[in-house]
Amino acid sequence: MFEKNDNWHKIAESLAEMNFSTEGIATVELENKKLCIILFREALYACNSKCPHAGGNLAGGYIDTLGNIVCPLHRYKFNLQNGRNSSGEGYFLKTYPVEKRADGIFIKL
Repeated sequence: MFEKNDNWHKIAESLAEMNFSTEGIATVELENKKLCIILFREALYACNSKCPHAGGNLAGGYIDTLGNIVCPLHRYKFNLQNGRNSSGEGYFLKTYPVEKRADGIFIKL
């Protein structure tokens, strides 16, 4: 299903195919990486699914009203645009560019 083009990988044909949770989080595995794809206020974001603090599965977390992904283990928050830990502990979450195009949803690794 996945197509690769200049480090951009097609992960779905459409948003409907992504199977987002009620929290707006979907998961995908690509090149041995487990990733979260987030739909927040009609914008797409992508990040590692593993919290850099204690390894919690971010797909089991939620998106707060400011657009941070919140880890379900210790409630650490991460900015989806830059991966910075927004609750002040100094951790960084790896984020990736993601785009909705006419021919599908793509992520760049």
